[in-house]
Amino acid sequence: MDEAKFDLHLIDYAIVLIYFIGIIAHGLYVSRKSGSGADDYFLAGRTLPWYLIGFSLFASNMSGSSFVGLMGGAYDNGVVIYNYEWTAAFVLILFAIFILPSYLRARVSTVPEFLEARYDVRARRAFSIFTILAILFIDSAGALYAGGLVISNVTDYLNLWTAVSVLALVAGLYTILGGLSAVVVTDTVQAVLLIVAAAVLFWLGLDEIGGWQEMFADAEDTKQHLILPASDDFLPWTGIWGVILLGFYYFAINQFVVQRTLGAKDLRQGQIGAVFAGFLKLPNLFLLILPGLIALKLYPDLETPDLAFPTLAFELMPIGLRGLIMAALIAAIMSSLDSAMNSASTLVVKDFVLPFREISEARQVWLGRLVTGAVMVFGAVYAPMISNFESLFGYFQSSLSYVVPTIVVVYIAGLFIPWLNGNGAFWTIIFGLVVGVPLFIAKEVTGAWESLGLPEIHYTIMSSIMMAVGILLHVGISAATRGSEKENIRDLVWSADEAREAFLTIERPFWTSRILWSALLSVCLIGVIVWFW
Repeated sequence: MDEAKFDLHLIDYAIVLIYFIGIIAHGLYVSRKSGSGADDYFLAGRTLPWYLIGFSLFASNMSGSSFVGLMGGAYDNGVVIYNYEWTAAFVLILFAIFILPSYLRARVSTVPEFLEARYDVRARRAFSIFTILAILFIDSAGALYAGGLVISNVTDYLNLWTAVSVLALVAGLYTILGGLSAVVVTDTVQAVLLIVAAAVLFWLGLDEIGGWQEMFADAEDTKQHLILPASDDFLPWTGIWGVILLGFYYFAINQFVVQRTLGAKDLRQGQIGAVFAGFLKLPNLFLLILPGLIALKLYPDLETPDLAFPTLAFELMPIGLRGLIMAALIAAIMSSLDSAMNSASTLVVKDFVLPFREISEARQVWLGRLVTGAVMVFGAVYAPMISNFESLFGYFQSSLSYVVPTIVVVYIAGLFIPWLNGNGAFWTIIFGLVVGVPLFIAKEVTGAWESLGLPEIHYTIMSSIMMAVGILLHVGISAATRGSEKENIRDLVWSADEAREAFLTIERPFWTSRILWSALLSVCLIGVIVWFW
């Protein structure tokens, strides 16, 4: 990608500069306006309305991997990559109805904290360590790499290392200053900017190729369908459940995403916000997936699929709009990066400092800002090393597929089976880390798996295998060490009464009904799946 260079003009640089100044100024404003308490900094005082939650959930997930990775993946593999988007919307429905109520009843500040309430402190610490490592090596570093990759190729002034450093510095500044309040409001502005910029790019690309029909003319049949044969190398239909498992990690137990809903004003605001985010995921078919096919029609000989987005942006966008798309990319990166850094600081303070030492709220905020700065520095140093992997999208997805299924099992099973205990939870998480990480390295990084003559198994199918083993471990160990039921456990587990209340109660006014909006989103998902089956 080093050979690809695209030109920005003075007005484009001005748009990007104005954007940088604006978000830093917003961080300063929020730091002065918001309260000084720990809940104000880490959870926005638990006052977030549904629309801020929804936009922030959407923008946080729209990282650099979305623009660069998804569009590149569509260029290389076609519409099948949209499975990663519609399954996310499906998971958000389940999260809103079945999972978020337990989180908010427990009044937790971090997702790992829920594991202590449900199981014990060992499970909380084990998952918290994993989450911090994931934020360092996957979320923050991946977002920085995607942004640095594109920015270093649109200007002669910054190479990959310096572009990454600038992005880390800016995102770190406004996150350190404003905490979650700065993050969610900035995310909302950025989400709107992302949608507008991507829509403009899709429209220009569609016009350039001659309309909708031309986009699929002469395209390989496999690039036009969501559901592909079990023998497909990229995403066989047998691996879609593995994609759903990844969705559960991202949207139901990933601290840097779920943190927005933990700061909700009340349960209804959090639930509607999550479903709203699901609706926002649907247009990504037009904003991020189909532009990849447009790029394939216009530029069939790109040296790497990850060039699809920058090539479209800087070949089709006129002067001025190039600055808009550049600002949109920065917005995508910032949204993921600010969320990751704020979440890492929350985890360190809430899960590893407060349990051992009582400190003032002002001191908590100070420590949180210190951790945010440390994550910023680490991400800037590590991000360029991701270039050693074959593709950005593969790095994100495969690196999680071997570890998160067992963690998903611990969370989801614990919400429905009261007698599952801390022994089962802790050892199941440990199994995922001790076995999953070496398995990922052997199979996806070093090629040792293949050299030993072991059968080729797609990483999404490995997710399902790890999940099955996790269920057996969690249920088996919990059954073997079953004791008296933990106090207040029924408040954290779904019950028949809660199901009746959720599904049989008619909410007023009807347009605020969580079940109604969830049902409408489900119908939309079915329509998209049938359309591109």
